[in-house]
Amino acid sequence: MSHPPTGPNPCDRCLLRCNPAFLPVTTEELHIIEAFRTGTRAVEAGRPVIEEDRPSPQLYTIYSGWAFRYKTLSDGRRQILSFLLAGDFVGLQDEFAESHTHGVEAVTDVTLCSFARDRLWELFHGQPKLGYHITWLAAREEKMVDDNLVTAGRRNAAERVAMLLMHLYRRAERIGMAREGWVQFPFTQQHIADALGLSLVHTNKTLRRLQQLRLYKLDGGWLRILDPHALQTLGDYFERPLLPTPLI
Repeated sequence: MSHPPTGPNPCDRCLLRCNPAFLPVTTEELHIIEAFRTGTRAVEAGRPVIEEDRPSPQLYTIYSGWAFRYKTLSDGRRQILSFLLAGDFVGLQDEFAESHTHGVEAVTDVTLCSFARDRLWELFHGQPKLGYHITWLAAREEKMVDDNLVTAGRRNAAERVAMLLMHLYRRAERIGMAREGWVQFPFTQQHIADALGLSLVHTNKTLRRLQQLRLYKLDGGWLRILDPHALQTLGDYFERPLLPTPLI
């Protein structure tokens, strides 16, 4: 796990900004982002980044690690809305809601850059381009939720699992997390079940069936896609090449 840089001009030393997965910014824009930034935060695996029932005065960019957004019903059942990794902007949905809309929990140890929520309008007003970048990130998150709705409503169990495995693998691969064809996959079967609206038993059976077909392999918290074309076809998952995204 890497930690965000601190000290003078920390954004100049941000490792994520060296990653071709993210759009470059001008020197002026970088200084504006740096002024918007209020500090850093580390959250241990299994702990909340944003608590579901409490408003957060901070917005975050994930610097390293995996997390997820979720909502919980009154009887404790949980729906995972989306998975989050380095570069994702977290907490914006609450800016436009009448009440707290979701929680965010760390799957692995997570480090974050924090930003003051009450300065968001100042950023939009003074830097329209950066405001558009934030809007773009929010629209991408909405697209992911739309895709999840299609998955839960129309895909069968095998298609759901295939889609999720490909989606998470491609996102991790895009930001350079692949190591000789493997990406970190710290998720339990419960995480997968909560994301796909399946029972734990059904999730287990489906994962085993796809592994027996040699479509993927899991080993010690790492995922390798053995037959990407077959898995993509099964999950009806065909993303266009993933273009560089804004980084706040």
